[in-house]
Amino acid sequence: MTSLDDDKAEEVVSIDLRGRSAMADHMVIASGRSSRQVGAIAEKLADRVKHATGRSPRIEGKEAGDWVLIDTDDVIVHVFRPEVRDFYQLEKMWMPADALSRVRDDHLQP
Repeated sequence: MTSLDDDKAEEVVSIDLRGRSAMADHMVIASGRSSRQVGAIAEKLADRVKHATGRSPRIEGKEAGDWVLIDTDDVIVHVFRPEVRDFYQLEKMWMPADALSRVRDDHLQP
């Protein structure tokens, strides 16, 4: 989360998957303003994860820069361009309805 904040990722959401999915404990979804920023956010995050854990996370989609997935085993991070994030709506699929409405309300606040 700190890495995403440091790299100016927008609308960062963390979703607790424990007890809901065997693929990971948490999913983090964030946006970058452009394909270039999405790729840079993902690359820096992967470097920081490798430095902190000694293991390189798996990365998919970095070349296109529309949607990059970083899999660190316990945490899966999705970094999107805003249009692509709106299209796939992962929050809607994975967040409980009450949490999703709170996130939407927070983003509408000035």
